[in-house]
Amino acid sequence: MSSSGGLICRRTFLKGSLASLTLPASIISPFISPGSLRADSGPSVLSLAEDGDYLRATETVVEGLGGMSAFVPRGSVVVVKPNIGWDRTVQQGANTHPDVVRAIIVMCLEAGARSVTVLDRTCNDARRSYKNSGILEMVTGLGDKRVHLEFVRNGLFRNVKFPEGKAIKEWPLYSPALDADVLINIPVAKHHSISRLTMAMKNLMGLMGGNRGNIHSRIDQKLADLTAVLSPTLNILDATRIMIRNGPTGGRLSDVKVLNRVAASSDPVMLDAYGATLFGLQPGDIPSVKAGYASGLGEMDFARARLVGGSV
Repeated sequence: MSSSGGLICRRTFLKGSLASLTLPASIISPFISPGSLRADSGPSVLSLAEDGDYLRATETVVEGLGGMSAFVPRGSVVVVKPNIGWDRTVQQGANTHPDVVRAIIVMCLEAGARSVTVLDRTCNDARRSYKNSGILEMVTGLGDKRVHLEFVRNGLFRNVKFPEGKAIKEWPLYSPALDADVLINIPVAKHHSISRLTMAMKNLMGLMGGNRGNIHSRIDQKLADLTAVLSPTLNILDATRIMIRNGPTGGRLSDVKVLNRVAASSDPVMLDAYGATLFGLQPGDIPSVKAGYASGLGEMDFARARLVGGSV
């Protein structure tokens, strides 16, 4: 999704997908003609940084895309979606690093966001996951009333139609994320026993209600369908330390490899394509990357992208 014009209509589009589907698809669904959208916005841009200071690395990749104000209009409601799904410490690498999330929150506030809500539908106990991941302490330490760490509530999911879904036709999604002006997706890069890797597209599963276990069949296309509907405004990949085996939970420090890298793109397919290379893989080795590309959600060929701040 492009910045500026694409951002402003995000809430309008999502509400449209919940309303009457008798309107022409080209009006209610921006992913109906993704090729033209990419042509209008130019090539996918991938911003890269390597720095042991994770706050600085995150700031660098966002600045490479034009700064947070390019994505967060003044007065906007922002939802930040890290991976906080697991009762694991920062060192164990199962969740998004709190410094990466902190940098994003601060930049959103500086851009003039009215509010920033951080949340995830966790797999382990939510209170323990929020605490042991370091996210709870980080948000509390900011001491800003505009920032809220939200425990996901079952009553706030609502059924959403997937007008162009190939493997999902309808699913309950989290209302605060649907209603936000800006959705920022901040996955951690790690191994996954079913999808091979979990990064930007799969991180959005934390906004799904219902029985998410059903997603694991045809997971590649289902992740593409989900990404198309949620349409994150900005994606930040935390590759400061990646989980190279025993994902998605890990548990041993030997499962983690420190890379000190952060990447950013408005294109989740391109970001996941880059993430694959960190594990010695090619973009085409990851089924969800191929499905996302085939669905017109982004680019997977680095030769067709514009790289900022580094090389693949």
